[in-house]
Amino acid sequence: MELHRGRLIDHLQLVVRDLKASRRFYEAVLKVLDIPIGGSAEDYFWADELFVSSPDSRAAVGKLTGRHHLAFQARDRAMVDAFYRAGLDAGGTDNGAPGERPYHPGYYAAFLLDPDGNNIEAVYHGAAERSAASVKITF
Repeated sequence: MELHRGRLIDHLQLVVRDLKASRRFYEAVLKVLDIPIGGSAEDYFWADELFVSSPDSRAAVGKLTGRHHLAFQARDRAMVDAFYRAGLDAGGTDNGAPGERPYHPGYYAAFLLDPDGNNIEAVYHGAAERSAASVKITF
């Protein structure tokens, strides 16, 4: 078994009202970000460090998570634009069209609300060099 993890977050779980609507939204936006769905069961699915489940899943204990802000990394501006279009087409709501933001020079992002009102962002930070794509964990 092999996992790939980023630098700060090990995983994030969103508990949603309508798992089918959320899966449609996340499959669409993650596809354009080149992040595959890792797997699924009747009451949840996951992609990389993101787990999305229904309230009746064992891990959810019957409670919705509420409104969160989650930002996905994009390789370039075109990927941010594609994320935005795919999310709107899959039931997301505009929460900030693609464009430069004042957070730092080169910060290019788009924001969508998922079916549960979570603020989902795709961001390209501008030209940068990474030391590694991810941390690889092998069991």
